[in-house]
Amino acid sequence: MSEAATLVPPRPPRDQRLDVARGWLQASIFASHIANSWVGAWLIHRPYGLSDSSEMFVFLSGFMLGSVFTRKQARDGWRAAAIDLLRRTRRLYRIHLTVCACFLLMLTASSWLLVPGDLRRLGWGYLLDSPTHALPHLLVMIYEPNWMDILPVFIWCMLALPLYAALERRIGLWALIPSLLAYLATQTGWITSPSLTDDIGMGFDPFAWQLLFLGGAALGKRALLNGQALPFHASWRLAATAAAILVLLMSLYIKLCWFGVLPGPAPMPEASWITDKQELVWPRVLHAGAIAWLVAAYVPRDRAWMHLRPASWLAAMGRHSLEVFCLGLFLSYIVSTTMRLNPAWAGLIDPVMAALGLIALVLFAQRLERGRPPTRLVGRAWAGTGDRKARG
Repeated sequence: MSEAATLVPPRPPRDQRLDVARGWLQASIFASHIANSWVGAWLIHRPYGLSDSSEMFVFLSGFMLGSVFTRKQARDGWRAAAIDLLRRTRRLYRIHLTVCACFLLMLTASSWLLVPGDLRRLGWGYLLDSPTHALPHLLVMIYEPNWMDILPVFIWCMLALPLYAALERRIGLWALIPSLLAYLATQTGWITSPSLTDDIGMGFDPFAWQLLFLGGAALGKRALLNGQALPFHASWRLAATAAAILVLLMSLYIKLCWFGVLPGPAPMPEASWITDKQELVWPRVLHAGAIAWLVAAYVPRDRAWMHLRPASWLAAMGRHSLEVFCLGLFLSYIVSTTMRLNPAWAGLIDPVMAALGLIALVLFAQRLERGRPPTRLVGRAWAGTGDRKARG
């Protein structure tokens, strides 16, 4: 065996936590997209904290692609890894455009037959009013109608990953400094994403959201090479855990005050510095990081309950998160529209159709599972969890 070959990290075992977590995120995203849904308002984790599924979706995608890119780079070189990632990016771009086209067709039919005005309500008015100007902006992902704004973030971040990896080879984790500076510049208003008007532009600022993706990629590389994403020292594990719990409790307190459950400050327009999703304000990052730490540090990598049917269904959804996400967009719109057309029955339609939609996503993921290759490259643990045997 050549010296170069011995430097290639071994293909890691699949981390069942990642699959289950990503599946839960897809179920949450589906529920949160249902307008005026009691299920989406109370039965997912979003109402109880400052972040939602989007932050973890981006972070875990960066984590896994960081692992994939690292192993490909070690085996075939940076150029081959970059070309492979560009192919993945091109495929995701095609999927994004396909979803936009199909969603536009569905909205057109719905606006014509069922609920007039839905095209404009969901941000497609610019395309209706000025198609010759809107279409180029749609193709370059500056014009992003409602629900069409998350996949472009992944595309921009995937394009940035090879550049980060090239810099990281030279200066190590210091390569995250430009990413952090870009994020801080968005928080101070020095950098903003391109936009056409106040209402037409990018739903997620890639200059801000890249921090989660590239931070995840950095941890994914460390997990692949070292067996754990973060140093595992009991001396600071307790402090990190206490800080994470404090962040979650403070976030819950703020939300309960806003809901009127506890006495405290009511939500105000100025509270955007706590909740602004487009610019990914730092409280959302802290809340998402606290969740990630607690799960990574205290949920074992693989346990029997993760292979029971409910968890295995979530894991299948997680393994096919992109496809499940795309289908979930259409299903959530169908549920929302059905509730709007039948307001007297909305209280019953909501849980019944949400459950049917979730079953459809599970069955769809199970169908994709039957065509999945037996082994796939993924990252190892998110953080040190003391899984020494698995690392050996």
